[in-house]
Amino acid sequence: MDQYLPLLGLLVLGVLFASGSFVASAWLAPHKRPTDAKVAPYECGIVPLVAPPQRFPVRFYLVAMIFVIFDIEVVFMYPFAVVFRQLGLFGLVEVLAFSAAVFAALLFLLSEGALSWGPVKHLTRGVPGRTSDSTIVRIGGDPGRAA
Repeated sequence: MDQYLPLLGLLVLGVLFASGSFVASAWLAPHKRPTDAKVAPYECGIVPLVAPPQRFPVRFYLVAMIFVIFDIEVVFMYPFAVVFRQLGLFGLVEVLAFSAAVFAALLFLLSEGALSWGPVKHLTRGVPGRTSDSTIVRIGGDPGRAA
């Protein structure tokens, strides 16, 4: 039981700190509503003439999630690379399971459209390739007559 006493003390300190922060915020925070001037955007002394831009699209956050997921995977691969001979088949199976979970997360994010940054653009065939006949037709000449 003595081994769990530091853990219990840390838990009590965490709860006291969190609750103390909420209590101090409630006591010390101003209780009046801010004026329009206080909540207006302000930068470098210039009053904005246009509305601020819209928020980032959700796709931005999905790309950030992809980065974090693969960043964490790389961090966890370093210890495996250091001791992979000592872990044997067990270590290989665990790393494959971890990699499968990360790959499943990537597939989920791709299915949610994480890498689709805008509306789908379909390419249409424009002007056909330039030949001497098509150039003569464009300027109004007779395509059958050679120059």
